[in-house]
Amino acid sequence: MSSSAWAQPLPGDFFYLRDVEPRIIQDIRYATSNNFVGRPLAGYSAGECVVKREVGLRLKAVQEELAAQHLSLKMFDCYRPARASRDMMKWSQNGHETAAERRYNPKIPKSELFRLGYIASRSQHSTGAALDLTLVDLKAENSAKYDPSKAYADCTAPAEARAPEGSVDMGTGYDCTDAKGHTAAQSINAEQRAWRKRLVAAMARQGFVNYSKEWWHFSLPGAGGAAYDFPIQPRRN
Repeated sequence: MSSSAWAQPLPGDFFYLRDVEPRIIQDIRYATSNNFVGRPLAGYSAGECVVKREVGLRLKAVQEELAAQHLSLKMFDCYRPARASRDMMKWSQNGHETAAERRYNPKIPKSELFRLGYIASRSQHSTGAALDLTLVDLKAENSAKYDPSKAYADCTAPAEARAPEGSVDMGTGYDCTDAKGHTAAQSINAEQRAWRKRLVAAMARQGFVNYSKEWWHFSLPGAGGAAYDFPIQPRRN
């Protein structure tokens, strides 16, 4: 790995994951309208995964293991500016919910998401220690794209009815605030449980720990520290 891979205009030991492991697929959802807020969040000026050095190197090791199985990681969120968490909190308290928002929160009022632990006012993402991700089967058909004009079923519906994510079927969509999204949920089928276990095991072999309420959320103990608030800017070539 050349030293230039680390020569990015980012604070501390943060860097763009794409510079070190470009094979990892990225779909940074908070830089788009395809998320529970329905618009890009504050601080996301580019759809780039930014991580701390140690986190990135361990992700690279996970990817190398998965590549031999014709699989890939897919990143939904990495470093998150602290202002984005404040943006989430403001959204949760605005007093109304749209049909698109209910796709992510089919049973829980959004005003309860912080209290119930689905969203944190001080997120580990802002320390650089947390990640949201899934698995992609590289041998499968993954071409379906999200269509903002389409009325998809909620995140707990069968994969063919909910918004496409170009990944394996984990039993729910990403950011699904429902008991079905809990990693050990028994309300999903055997194949979906197997994919979750496979992801958790691959991440655990590199020291990552899963959050029990979100099958997609992982953190690296000891990699955190102070929260940051620098915006995610487009990566320079």
